[in-house]
Amino acid sequence: MSYDFSVCATEFYMQNYLEFLLENYSKLNLPYSFPVTLSYIASPAFMEQIAILCYSDDHEMIGTIGCILGTGENDYQDTHIAQIQVIHFLEPFRRTLLFLRTMQFFTQHLAQLPVDIRELRFWAPSDDYLRPLFSKLAKQTAVVETDHGGTLIEYRASFSDWHSYAAKFRHDQYYD
Repeated sequence: MSYDFSVCATEFYMQNYLEFLLENYSKLNLPYSFPVTLSYIASPAFMEQIAILCYSDDHEMIGTIGCILGTGENDYQDTHIAQIQVIHFLEPFRRTLLFLRTMQFFTQHLAQLPVDIRELRFWAPSDDYLRPLFSKLAKQTAVVETDHGGTLIEYRASFSDWHSYAAKFRHDQYYD
């Protein structure tokens, strides 16, 4: 199976990004109230940042990734840090190949931006299945309990390490 990716560069595509995530809200399994979840998943659209749609070879939207540059602690001036706000794929498509292709497209996209991305950060629910995968790609840097009874782990990684890791597998060249 092949996958296509589209960066949300217009209001129409940002709307598709938000609609996809809202339609799949219950499957995101985020330990936040709806308003907090919405603020995270919508931030790439509201801040005019990075949202990417993923399509199957049948042109069905099967996933998305949202990212912002900078951190709230530094008023988003530290644009060398890319924070992944959300990644979601429809259940039937969740496979290693889709994860790898998404990582390849995402890192190539970040590499061609006019800023020097040096670090990736993301938070994920504490999950016995996901923790080993994420620990291969990033270091756990914080663990917090949410107001809604969930545990979240913060992961941080070198962007160049992610980009090199993704590039060592057979891949398409999405950017020159």
